[in-house]
This record gives sequence, C-alpha cells and structure tokens, in this order.
Amino acid sequence: MARAEGYGYTVARLRAMGHRLLDPAVFQRMLDAEDLQGALKVLNETCYASWLVEMKGEGAFDEAIEAELRYVYREIEQFVPDKALVTLCKMPYDFHNVKVLLKSSFLQKSGGSRRWDLLTQLGNISPESLIESLESEDYRLLPFGLRSAIPLCLAQWDQNHDILEIERQLDDLLFTQMTALAAKLDHKGAAEWVRGRVDAENIRNLLRLRRTQTEASRVSGFLHDGGVISTERLISLMGEPLESWGRLLSYTDLTGALSGLQEVTDFDTLIVEVEKALDEYVLRVVEEARFSSTAPENVLYYLWSKEIEAKNVRIILVGKANAADRDVLRGLLRHVNG
Repeated sequence: MARAEGYGYTVARLRAMGHRLLDPAVFQRMLDAEDLQGALKVLNETCYASWLVEMKGEGAFDEAIEAELRYVYREIEQFVPDKALVTLCKMPYDFHNVKVLLKSSFLQKSGGSRRWDLLTQLGNISPESLIESLESEDYRLLPFGLRSAIPLCLAQWDQNHDILEIERQLDDLLFTQMTALAAKLDHKGAAEWVRGRVDAENIRNLLRLRRTQTEASRVSGFLHDGGVISTERLISLMGEPLESWGRLLSYTDLTGALSGLQEVTDFDTLIVEVEKALDEYVLRVVEEARFSSTAPENVLYYLWSKEIEAKNVRIILVGKANAADRDVLRGLLRHVNG
C-alpha cells in the first residue's frame, strides 16, 4: 500500500484527465438532438470519437462506451501507486462475467445457446481465461474466491436449479472480497466507498423484495454484510411505510437518496428513481477527495464518475434510439460532471 503522500503525482494526472469527463453542455446537446444520429454526432466531438469510428452500425454504441471505460481503466493502472484501487472498481465486472458464463453453461445443458456476447472486457480477469477455466474445469488460478465458488455453484445447479440463489451467493462473495481488499489498502475512503456500495445494493434489494411482497423471514438471505446499515436494521424496514425509511436511517448519509420514497403502486418507476439516487450517493462517499491534492480516494471518485458518465451516455443513446421524451431522459441522468 502506498502512503497518501505519494499520491500527488497520481492526483495531478487524474486532473489532467478531466477533459475525458463529459461536461453538462455535452449532455444537454445530446438531449436536444432530434434523433440517435444527432446524439452520436455530438458524442463524436468528444473523447468517444476514436471509439465511435469503430462502431458497426449506429446501434453498436455499447461497444464504444465500453471501449472508453477500458481505456480509462488501463491508463490509470499505469500510474496509480496502489493498483488494487482499480482492481476494486473492476471486480464487479468479473462477477458479472462469471454469472454470464454459468447461465450460458446451464442453458447449454438444457439445449439452449451460449450468450458469450454478454461478456465484458472490463474485468480484472479476461473473459477468455474464465471460459478456459470453465471448459477445462480447472479453477485453481482464479482469484477473488472464485476458485471454490464456481464448482459450488455448478453443484448447486445440478441439485436444485435455483439461479437466484446462485446469483445471491456470488453477490455475497463479491462484497466480501471487495471489503477484504479495501481493508488491505488501509485507505479510509476505500473502505467507506465499499460500505456505500454494499448499502446501495441492500436498499435496491430491499425495494425489489418489497415490490414482490417477499416474506420478512426470507429477506435476510438477499442482504449483504459489510455496509453501514446492519442487515437487522434493514429487515426491520420491511414493516415500515416507505416514506419513513429516510427518517429511520437518518443516522446515515442515505437520507438524501431516500427522500423521494413514498408508498406507490408503480414500483418500477420508484426503483429507477432510487437507483439513480443511490449511484449519486456512492459518488458522494468519496466526493470530498476532490479538494485534496494527495487523497488516494481521488482514484475512486474519478472512476465512479466515469462509470456514471457511461450510464448517462447509454441512457441518452438508448432513449434517442427509441424516440423517448427529452424531459424523461433528463430526469434519468445521474450526477453530471460540472
């Protein structure tokens, strides 16, 4: 672990990369564009230009968005003293890929087709290495506890075909591994950021469980340890009106993210709104790092800002492709770099 004092050069490099974060004017112009072609034309005037020229048709913009993220991750890995900070941000992509490959394996066993097109190159482990491990049934070199987790998931599928339980266990392992890695870094902000990620995921799960009217006795199995809010406290919210959740969690920084909660019948709309607020909450956990020229948390702030930017770009482009209302799209955008 590098001492915080050694991050002066890193922070200077990150600030020099500030031009790769789209400013509000770009998003406004994309929103004002009449169609997808117009929005892509605006985006082509930014750092995304080099990736857009490689697109195979207007609908392949996801590849350009991922290419920009991959470039940023690779760049920062070159100069950050603690590469584990980047590893931390990329780890969810590894677990996403594992889920994709396991589901593909299950589909193939039942006569379906593999969906390797859903894999991403953004993880720490290349998709090719994961595919080779699964096909050879040799998991010895896999990190993050996946060495033992994957065979266990395969065995569980053979026993009960419960994909939700397999996903839950993988999510549990993901947050356990992220928590352990953040603790090794010994940067206070990194540990707080991971706790924020855990809390955000738990609130998302709690709302989904509320929507499906899941019995309180089953709720604990879908919540993860390691957040600021204990799982016991979260379970107790299931019996409370939604509009009171912010007040009951007022001892946390989640109050703002939950301020818009109210009892509604349209849970899909509510969950979208809360997901937006939770993404912004995770950013605020490390936002103060911007005011320090040596804080390692600047790495997390920059990378999460870039992740939010990618979501915003995707929201606008998908919306334009489907002729969505401009004001609706604006309401879906996360924190916009300013």
